[in-house]
Amino acid sequence: MATQQTQLLARSLLAPAVVLLFIWMIVPLAMTVYFSTLHYNLLDPGTESFVGFENFRYFLTDPAFLASLRNTLVLVGSVLGITILLGVPVALLLDQPVVGLNIVRLMVIAPFFVMPTVSALIWKNLLMHPVSGLFAWLFRLVGLEPIDWFNDAPLFAIILIVSWQWLPFATLILLTALQSLDEEQKEAAEMDGARAWSTFIYITLPHLARPITVVILIETIFLLTVFAEIFVTTGGGPGLQTTNIAFLIYSQALVQYDIGNASAGGLVAVVIANIVAFFLVRIVGRNLEA
Repeated sequence: MATQQTQLLARSLLAPAVVLLFIWMIVPLAMTVYFSTLHYNLLDPGTESFVGFENFRYFLTDPAFLASLRNTLVLVGSVLGITILLGVPVALLLDQPVVGLNIVRLMVIAPFFVMPTVSALIWKNLLMHPVSGLFAWLFRLVGLEPIDWFNDAPLFAIILIVSWQWLPFATLILLTALQSLDEEQKEAAEMDGARAWSTFIYITLPHLARPITVVILIETIFLLTVFAEIFVTTGGGPGLQTTNIAFLIYSQALVQYDIGNASAGGLVAVVIANIVAFFLVRIVGRNLEA
């Protein structure tokens, strides 16, 4: 009886927060669904009309949507590949006992705490500027012509910026996993004559399978909504070369002022994100059960 009263009291105390959170989520979603069925342009107020699923048809058949979807998938896949392929060796290096290791770890993790807007401005003006940037100076130092990154390879430049931001996160998760690795297994393998590469392949890498899956899940969710880096550096251009789904929705809502079409695009983005999250969660669940 006392247990039931305790549970009832706990639910009563949590109820206001749960209801508030539900309202906080459901009201914007309901408004988005409502606006997605209207012809609603901020430059033409008072002419709203019901169009049903016309906004969805227009958004899904717009060539800009296909280009933005492709850019989104390339961006997410490339950043995941870079952060994992570099995160594993960096985590292995940080797991070694060296002098000043705490300072080194802090410096490696620091980029993750830099705001995306600030990070993008640093890369744009101090590193990738075709005239005064650090990369341009290094290219001229070895006799090469500097690259205009945001004109000649804009999507690759965005990938580098975002990867630099998320590499510390992957490194931190993998480093934490490495520190939980049973040293007795490695010592037993060394006593049996296993080389460093064999120890990494058969002991370390399987131990990192779960944290790598978690990194993929968390990063993917956030990478689908990359915006600040694109807004600050390329503005989605040249053309549509760096326009992802998030930036496309922004352009339709606050550049073209087409709220109806942008609302439909937002719902499409939510569906895509949920589909991706669904499959990633299944992958994580299978990995954790293994």
